[in-house]
Amino acid sequence: MTVRRDFKEPARCRPDLVIGRDELFTSAHEQLTRGGSVLLHGPAGIGKSTVLRALAADYGDAARTVLRCSATESESHLPFLALADLFGLVLDEVADKLPSAQRTALESALTGRGESTLQRDGLALRLAVLSALRALAAVKPVLLVADDMQWLDPASAELLGFAARRLGDTPVQLLCAVRTEGQEYDRQLRASPPDTLAVRLNPLSPAQVSTLLDHRGYTDLPRSTVREIHRTSGGNPLFALELGRALGENPTPPRPGEPLPVPTSLRALVLSRLDMLSDEARRTLLVASAGARPTLALLHAAGRENAESETAQAAALGLLATEPEGPAVRFAHPLISAALYAEAPARERRAAHTALSTAASDPIERARHLALSTTGTDPEVAARLAEAAALARDRGAPSVAASLGLLAARHTPATGGPAPDERRLEAAEDAIIAGEVDLARDIAHEVLTRATAPAERVRAWMVVIEAAGQALGDVDAVYPQVLADAGDDPVLLAQVHYQLAWRGLVVQGDFAEAREQAAHAADLAARGGDRRNELMALALQASTETLMGHPDAPVTIKRALKEPQDPYVACHHNGTGMARFRWLLMSDQLPEARSTITALLREARRRGMVESEVHFQRFLAETELRSGHCGRALDLARESLRLARDSGIGLGASAMLASLAEASGGEVNRALELAREATERAEEDGDQMYLSRALAALGHAQSVAGDAAGAVSSLRRVRELEVGLGINDPARGRWQGDLAEALVRVGEPGEAQELIDVTRAHALRLGRESILAVLDRAEALVRAAQGDQDGALVRLTSVQDRFAKLGYGLEEARAAFAMARLRTRRPGPTSYDEAARLFRRCRALPWLRQVEAAAAEEPAGTAAVPAPVPAFDALEGLASMERQVAALVMEGATNREIAARLFISVKTVEATLTRVYRKLGIRSRVDIVRLAAGRHAK
Repeated sequence: MTVRRDFKEPARCRPDLVIGRDELFTSAHEQLTRGGSVLLHGPAGIGKSTVLRALAADYGDAARTVLRCSATESESHLPFLALADLFGLVLDEVADKLPSAQRTALESALTGRGESTLQRDGLALRLAVLSALRALAAVKPVLLVADDMQWLDPASAELLGFAARRLGDTPVQLLCAVRTEGQEYDRQLRASPPDTLAVRLNPLSPAQVSTLLDHRGYTDLPRSTVREIHRTSGGNPLFALELGRALGENPTPPRPGEPLPVPTSLRALVLSRLDMLSDEARRTLLVASAGARPTLALLHAAGRENAESETAQAAALGLLATEPEGPAVRFAHPLISAALYAEAPARERRAAHTALSTAASDPIERARHLALSTTGTDPEVAARLAEAAALARDRGAPSVAASLGLLAARHTPATGGPAPDERRLEAAEDAIIAGEVDLARDIAHEVLTRATAPAERVRAWMVVIEAAGQALGDVDAVYPQVLADAGDDPVLLAQVHYQLAWRGLVVQGDFAEAREQAAHAADLAARGGDRRNELMALALQASTETLMGHPDAPVTIKRALKEPQDPYVACHHNGTGMARFRWLLMSDQLPEARSTITALLREARRRGMVESEVHFQRFLAETELRSGHCGRALDLARESLRLARDSGIGLGASAMLASLAEASGGEVNRALELAREATERAEEDGDQMYLSRALAALGHAQSVAGDAAGAVSSLRRVRELEVGLGINDPARGRWQGDLAEALVRVGEPGEAQELIDVTRAHALRLGRESILAVLDRAEALVRAAQGDQDGALVRLTSVQDRFAKLGYGLEEARAAFAMARLRTRRPGPTSYDEAARLFRRCRALPWLRQVEAAAAEEPAGTAAVPAPVPAFDALEGLASMERQVAALVMEGATNREIAARLFISVKTVEATLTRVYRKLGIRSRVDIVRLAAGRHAK
């Protein structure tokens, strides 16, 4: 009887080779055809890989880009191996389509060479993987095939899950297989696209096992033996085939009714086959089983001189699978490697790791092997592991860094420095970044059981607090303990009071408490000489005071901006540069605010600080919105929201700002959706700070949509919240004018006037000129409602001029629109031309639609607004960058100014304009300006 090598699968499997899986194969294939993804799961040896390869061969035709990876248990500790499998051959295709920070991060991860610019959270790499998949899918659909996902290294698994959850309508499908017992596939399913179909592979029936054995050449087995094989294997195809192989190789087959002459577990089968190997071949396989990605070259470097012949011997026995497309020495099944390694004596395992500690090329792998070859404590080994952890951290693999840090702690002697618990706490901080908060909390609590040094205990308590995330109320009992541990050390106390300041904002919604704690933290840090924490505390104090309308805000900002500065704090989204920008924006200094936030955004991008980039781009969008550049603000806000969704950072805040931008320059219905999303997020998180901002955005969108009653309801809630929070500066949310105007529309001019009077007192005290102008516009509407039409028109004329001088283009247009509406109530012709012109200049499409609707309601014979300009429709057909450049030309910006504002070169601006001219059928910048003015290009 001919015995085939069952572990050696052909390069391509046809569907007809998938025994007993017709129904699930059809179901999975139909899911792929509909554009969905598939997750195959089941226990080891159940046939997942066979079905996966058959589906990939049948569905992954030439019309798709197919990316493949398959991991083993020994590879799971080394970051980015699966990522290298997937993107190694296509990196050149997508590299030039990625932003520089993302390209650098991805190239560093795939090659393991070069200095990484990643921050500890690794967001640049996450976004790089997402962008790479989108770039490939823009050419043709992508099928990502991942086998044995349970062995994927954590870094690659995290990146793939991150991308899968955010692909949306991008034509990228996942076809994956994972080993599970029972129904334990929820974790992989949560990391898959929402439309993923989970398909469980169940044991084969006796008839199916018989068919499988026949197909593999075991045709002479008695029926009773086949039944026994089915019973012993439990219907597991791999086990059944191994039993069939053992029976076929046994010269004296069992008689009917006798037990099978082989153990019932796969390990026993593997070990019986290992006995056929020579001692040297077995040692070579042990080295291969210990390696992360064994190759013949690695085995030679590890001292296995006859690796070729010894691996060939193993392949002949079906222990190794051939790799025609690469140099890897791959076990036919991960369990073979695991069984071989588990059965080897500890002394032989240590010898294998010792050889690999110098043979491996990757420093992380070398350090791991050194640790596994060493018993007891060793300062040199601990130092090597700590260096490897730092490297993994820079590569954006904090979970790997955490595991290496714990190994470093295990090998660190109790005496000398750094201490074992210091390395454990560093590992805990890496675990926090990796999202493994339970591990981090456990490490911190373990350290706290024996730590006596105040600095060590406070650091551990900080981990406990960080592990609580937004649920800071859950760790209220921690604060008295950490304060007691900090004693009278000003540096330690500064860290505690800084955290108490954030607790005051997030949990209590108490700005006064937050200000007091931040000020105390700054003073303590200054006393202790901790400049970085002093600056962070001063920045928080300054921002809190600014939002409160506190008179000390300018003084605190000056303190925060004094030298020496810390570069990290200066460009951090909670740092000193941000505090200065917030003050400039609220003080109506729009040009300086724009230049400040532009510089911060540029620096954040240079440093790869993705979290800060999300926030700074949002604030730049807000600045452009204030300036009346609605089209530019809309593009920035949409990009900020996309980046927030991709990174999982600042979703509520970005949705809030995107709502404001949509209400001013996009679609009002979309603005309402985004505002409600922001409100729901803030309420779920218990985020008192952003709940009022989200409700203000909702009220504004309702006002633009014509729902005055809804606007009044939402904005009254904002008023109640901000009174409770202690926010007195009306420039923080700028909702008061919207509420006053909505109150007039619902017939409550008295309440509107009362609100105007209260707000005006604060605005006068703080010198908020734009707020005063908004209030005067609202008061003009109150006067008109009370019958003083002439007084209202005089005041609106003044208001429009003041907005023009301050540079608030959209508010200027709204004042002109209010005047045009009031004039319709007077005898004689009326024109909305001025309001339409100003809204058109701002690209404020929702407001233009309101002007058109108002003009259509005018009595016959009165002047009407000009027909909508085709420029906006034409611009919608342009690419995002082309649309942004054209919009800035409409605003009168030079090529150099456009380059500075969009972070591109002048040459890129010129090339983009050339494409714009071609698409719009025009010849010059003048024609774009004509479109903006409402004239067809000639």
